[in-house]
Amino acid sequence: MEIPKMILFDYGQTLIAEQKFNGIKGIEAVLPYATRNKYHLTAEQVQDRANEINQELGRFTSEKRYLLQTEIPNTMFMSYLYESLGIEIALNNDEMDTVFWNAAAPGAPTEHIKEFLNDLKKKGIRTGVISNIPYASSVVAERINRLLPENVFEFIITSSNYMFRKPNKRIFDLALEKAELQPSEVWYIGDQYECDVKGSLNAGMSPVWYVGAMDDSLYKEDKNILIIKDWNELRRQME
Repeated sequence: MEIPKMILFDYGQTLIAEQKFNGIKGIEAVLPYATRNKYHLTAEQVQDRANEINQELGRFTSEKRYLLQTEIPNTMFMSYLYESLGIEIALNNDEMDTVFWNAAAPGAPTEHIKEFLNDLKKKGIRTGVISNIPYASSVVAERINRLLPENVFEFIITSSNYMFRKPNKRIFDLALEKAELQPSEVWYIGDQYECDVKGSLNAGMSPVWYVGAMDDSLYKEDKNILIIKDWNELRRQME
């Protein structure tokens, strides 16, 4: 692998290590903003309906979630969820995403990512983000910029804003068009094997599998892929 002109990053468990998702905590944070709760439902009851809908849609089914290659934005999902239950929330879409997400899955920068991004900036290597995520793109950008304030990401592409989810090649092609680069000039770094590694490889990019913050049960051996557990390890290899 030659040193790239640009490195694109996944968001969750790559740039930012998120705590285990807890939808009930997210709903508990949103419900105090309800101006109407017709049936006096609890967060647990609302989550039960959310689980039912997600099961119908085939979302969030562990190792098979990569098969769903188009995104359902959270704003659409939550609007249906609450209104179908007779609940009215006095928040706009971005505010609801922010309140829910901050409670359901708070996060912090992965270890040494700040130093790695700073090193890339010094070397003149361009950076950007492609993320499979249902939250509004402005909300995602706010979290990334707040937790990694010195980043110089040229763009943050979210599936919520551009419809397609990794490993679909179209979302990688979009990034290449925005960057005005060829696939061979770009690395893609992420924690999910199917979406990030195989997806970027299929798009012609050079994948790097970051496993430093991932669930170990999802790890599989692949001697053909550069695998790193720490950002300092990749910094040394790039030297």
